[in-house]
Amino acid sequence: MSRTVYVNGNYLPEENATVSIFDRGFLFADGVYEVTAVLDGKLVDYAGHTTRLERSLGELKMEMPISQEELLEVHRELIKRNNLNEGAIYLQITRGAADRDFVFPKDAEQTIVLFTQAKPLSAPKTGIRIISAPDIRWGRRDIKTVQLLAPSMTKMIAKAEGKDDAWMVQDGFVTEGTSSNAYIVTKDGKIVTRNLSNSILHGITRAAVLKLATELDMEIEERPFTIEEAQQAAEAFATAATAFVNPIIEIDNVELSGGTPGPVVTRLSKIYLEESRKAAM
Repeated sequence: MSRTVYVNGNYLPEENATVSIFDRGFLFADGVYEVTAVLDGKLVDYAGHTTRLERSLGELKMEMPISQEELLEVHRELIKRNNLNEGAIYLQITRGAADRDFVFPKDAEQTIVLFTQAKPLSAPKTGIRIISAPDIRWGRRDIKTVQLLAPSMTKMIAKAEGKDDAWMVQDGFVTEGTSSNAYIVTKDGKIVTRNLSNSILHGITRAAVLKLATELDMEIEERPFTIEEAQQAAEAFATAATAFVNPIIEIDNVELSGGTPGPVVTRLSKIYLEESRKAAM
């Protein structure tokens, strides 16, 4: 049974969905996206994702082609039509179709696409093993654009080495994972994560987890850290919309916390999942 997807105002079977070959998302990666987790058929951190979506569009001088009310209804309708209990909804907006030109078109009609992905999100996490790799992405990582070739290539380097993912490094410091924000927990229990700037994505799950950590009286320090510091940390983890709080148990072949999720990460993961279920809409 095929999924029902949404393309430019229409709900369609996925095999009937099409986008123009002249779409600037296809030709120039001229578009932005968001991924919102679904738990128990409800949307997690939805408001944060739509706020970031509007910011990303604004940074690229694009309008929001649909009202907030309509967008929420599309998300809920896709959950209903696809009987999605747990997984994610992917949303992409591009500048639309126009004859190929580096100059932005003035009158192109924007393209908006949404589809569901069923996947387990709430199962206990045993931890992932990562490598470090150079960060070769463009300089505006704070804009959630669809130009994801560099992180995709980096993830494949990790897979080729038999690992799960990579943390990217620039000027000697960790920026983030290929599709996640990066954290370490020092031996005295302090959570360290890179401060917000154009160098990293302003993660919605990041904001939610740091808010929870603050409420739990955990100490947080927002600053860059090195791979060497991470290897000497008590624990490490990553956060992302569909990975939630994901323990990291090995960095460049150095094992952390005995090769199992540590107590700080385990606690954060449990509480984030509980609070997400409560607040989902």
